[in-house]
Order: sequence, then C-alpha cells, then structure tokens
Amino acid sequence: MLETDNYEKFKKDILNIAQIDLNAYKEKQMRRRINTLITKNNIRIYDDYVDLIKRDKEKFEQFINFLTINVSEFYRNPEQWKILEEEVFPKLIRQFGNHLKIWSAACSTGDEPYSLVMALSRQLPLEQIRIIATDIDRQVLDTAHIGLYKEKSIAAVPDDLKRKYFTKIGNAYQISEEIKKRVEFKEHDLLKDTYPTDCHLIVCRNVVIYFTEEAKDEIYAKFQKSLVKEGVLFIGSTEQIMNYREIGFTRSRSFFFEKG
Repeated sequence: MLETDNYEKFKKDILNIAQIDLNAYKEKQMRRRINTLITKNNIRIYDDYVDLIKRDKEKFEQFINFLTINVSEFYRNPEQWKILEEEVFPKLIRQFGNHLKIWSAACSTGDEPYSLVMALSRQLPLEQIRIIATDIDRQVLDTAHIGLYKEKSIAAVPDDLKRKYFTKIGNAYQISEEIKKRVEFKEHDLLKDTYPTDCHLIVCRNVVIYFTEEAKDEIYAKFQKSLVKEGVLFIGSTEQIMNYREIGFTRSRSFFFEKG
C-alpha cells in the first residue's frame, strides 16, 4: 500500500522535474490517478517514485503520459461539428479570408486537428489550410504524427471524408499524408507556456474540466487574448464558461464563444 503523507513535497518535486504544477489540477482526482500509477510500479513512497522518474527516461514519459487525459476521437459530438461546418467556418472565411489561423489546444492523438482539416477542406483548398496543434504530452504527439487509428476512433467521420482520406491497414486506419501535412504539432503546456496570437479559431474541448476553477479562468482569459476580435473559441460538451462575459466573450451558440 502506498504511503501518501508526503503529497505536498511530491507536488514540489514534480514542479522542479517536469515544470508541471499539480496544484492547478483537481487534487482528489489527480492524486488518485497518480497513486494508481505509483502502485503499479511497485513503489510505496513518493520520494522513491521521484527518484525513479529522475533516472529513468521511460518511466518519466510514462508518468507524463499517464498524467494527461487522452480520450479522443474524430468528429466528437457530430452535431457540434455540423454547426462548425455550416455556420462558424463560413462566417470566419467571410470575415477573415481563406488563410485562417486555427489552434487545436490540448490536441491529444491528433483526432481533433485532423478533423478540423477535413471539415475545412470542404470549403477551402487543402494548401490554404494550416492548423497549429499542441499538447503537453510528447507521446500522444508522436502518435498523432503516425496518424494510425482504430475503427472506433473514426466512426463519426462522414463517409465521403473517410473514403477520401483514410486507408485501411489491417484492423487500423491510416490518415493520408495530404491531411497530415496541414497540421503543425508542438509541445505546449496550457498553464505555463506562451499562447499563439491572432487566432481566428481556438478549439479546446473536454480538457479544461480537469483543472481548478482558478486555472480554468486563467486559461479562458488567455484564450480570449489569443483570439482576434470576433474570433471564436469552441469548447467541449462537458464544459461551461459561467463568467464568459467578464472574460470578454459573447456566446454565439452552445459551446461557441466569440471574442467581443
């Protein structure tokens, strides 16, 4: 059984080692996840686990991977993607032209930014599409670069796009190079790294729920500053921005917020 008395010191150690501030996450939930991982490694004391991830690169990457929440799929909540395609994209193109700056924040295994490229390809030539996609977890970004997905992950992709942009390989599906080329993947920590500027659309879905209220407010305020005037933030169906007016947003539709 794990001896869990020294969690405060553990949080400081992780901040020093990985520059990840565990104070920004909901403690009960995050602590339970971490304790599960440490126990799986047959370790009983936080200090011993800190020593392990300091000296073992693979264990360190396992920790980062386990810490991040990677539940991802293409076209998640299709009814919201329909609004994005039929209302949001056309409006942004009318206002800002064909070269939109789009940021997929906390993009996980690439399902979301690749979905954005495919959805936008119905309205713009592929060579005019560029998505910045970021995540704190290097391992999921590596998976995104490979672009190989289970059938379940691509279940909601419209059939025409599935036929056009995926190749079946065994039991998996490989996304085409022409879609992959439109996405630039980068490591990024929403809590401490500099945000892209002058974005026309920011997509960050079903991630911020894992943060404290203070961290959420900080992230949404930074998103607002990252957008151009009348740019759009698209959030997940599990999330709400209760104080969106104070932050400087107007609510255009459920889960879509426009910078005032």
